[in-house]
Amino acid sequence: MSKESRKFQVPDQLAHLYDFANSLDVRHFVHHGVQHPQSDELAGPRELGVWMDKHGLPKANGRISPAMFATALQLRGDIRAFLACDPVERRRKARAGLLDGALKQFPLVAEADGEGGFTLRASRDDALAGLSVVVAELHDGSIRGTLDRLKMCAAEECRRVFFDRSKPATRRWCMSTLCGNRIKTRTYRARHRGEG
Repeated sequence: MSKESRKFQVPDQLAHLYDFANSLDVRHFVHHGVQHPQSDELAGPRELGVWMDKHGLPKANGRISPAMFATALQLRGDIRAFLACDPVERRRKARAGLLDGALKQFPLVAEADGEGGFTLRASRDDALAGLSVVVAELHDGSIRGTLDRLKMCAAEECRRVFFDRSKPATRRWCMSTLCGNRIKTRTYRARHRGEG
């Protein structure tokens, strides 16, 4: 679990998924006169390896090849596209197989956990094996119903993934004081321009 996922109280069971989706930062707004810099923590195979190490995700044998790196980016892109949908639309997309291509690259094996339950572990035994943890969290979150609370900010200039802790689970923005306020102000100004 990262400082970021702890700061925003993302449940441990979704922390790697949250961090992986947010490894791409496409925010492009100005806040207090400062332009937010866009970044990608997974800029190349080496950076992906560093990211996995930092998050305690096991890397089995070998190094991350360019093809493996492309597979990881495909997984992240598909997960972000999935999380950008509202929960009802996600179920339709899941039934339509939106994530199937990326998920097939990270097969999971169920094992008894020694406490009367079961856990999912990576079937892969290469340098990308640790990303199977992200896929397992996606699966477990969908079973527990917590995945519906992992959302993408509705502000086009943000698109950050956040965990909706509100009781009715109806939040639209990662931070109402930042993204929500910016959208409301923009809507207010547009409405008053139309009246004038």
